[in-house]
Amino acid sequence: MNEWLTDFGMFLAQLVAVVVIVTLGVMVVMRSRGGESERTRLRVEELNGDRRRRRRRLQLAASEPGARKRLQKAFRRDDKARGKHKDDAGGDVAGTVWVLDFHGDLKASATGRFAEEVSAVLDVAGEKDEVVVRLESPGGLVHAYGHAAAELDRLRQAGLSTTVCVDKVAASGGYLMACCADRLRVAPFAVLGSIGVVAQVPNLHRLLKRHDVDVEVLTAGRYKRTLTVFGENTEEGREKFLEDLENVHGLFKHYVAERRPDLDIEAVATGESWYGQQALPRGLADEIGTSEAYLVERMKEARVVSLRLERRQPLPARLGLAVSDGVERGVERVVESLEARGWQKR
Repeated sequence: MNEWLTDFGMFLAQLVAVVVIVTLGVMVVMRSRGGESERTRLRVEELNGDRRRRRRRLQLAASEPGARKRLQKAFRRDDKARGKHKDDAGGDVAGTVWVLDFHGDLKASATGRFAEEVSAVLDVAGEKDEVVVRLESPGGLVHAYGHAAAELDRLRQAGLSTTVCVDKVAASGGYLMACCADRLRVAPFAVLGSIGVVAQVPNLHRLLKRHDVDVEVLTAGRYKRTLTVFGENTEEGREKFLEDLENVHGLFKHYVAERRPDLDIEAVATGESWYGQQALPRGLADEIGTSEAYLVERMKEARVVSLRLERRQPLPARLGLAVSDGVERGVERVVESLEARGWQKR
């Protein structure tokens, strides 16, 4: 037992020493650099090359051992003949397809990053280029998705060809974004539509009144608070609340109809949603197919580049994670040692 306590004490002493050294190192680096100047990192990935490398690996794996050297030589000849401006079919590249991703939550939290990615594309995109947005969102807050849709709309306003691909869902606020594209491509069972507005407000007034609890709701302005959670709601307040919902619904319908003029907006703006194969004949989408199939098709004639803006963690946070991993591994080694000894007393 004494030997185990000695080993554990030495481990703790070494751990404290490592933490102190790392902390001092971080302080020196941060003081010398004055903090990190670059808070974001743009990750760019050429999908043509990735797909070509995967295809070649599979070809090599499926070939006979004696044929692999011949295949590798053929790949090198192909790379030399391809040149820097050739597509997968060997022809001249017809522009670049820029691929962006948007995964939406209730607050459309990805909008800030998405806006910067749109700005980055607008800085470099040419006339022959296309922007593909892989969109997935069930909708959320009106003002949040209004902002997200406005950012996507910048691509169309700049004259860039835009395609939105929906593999799973683009409903409500998600569809508000999707309708901004020149072309809307959806998977057969992707969910589209839900062009409507909903609001739910719980009211605890009767519960509080039953327990002799009074709540005073004081406002300046006739409609500053139409419905409340704790106060007593009035019929006038309900009517005004419904009027506001209808107003938002009207703005929603106008926005969609303006971007898809051939759509019978009154027929589809009922709050209903449809699967992709049902949405197509209703005019909510332009074609059926997945985003992967579309990008593979575009790779035959264009360079396809995916880009994503990633937030860089501060240096102390990254080093803190490294120290945390080290401590965790050290504790695991101690536990393994204890288990090996079987907690035998001496």
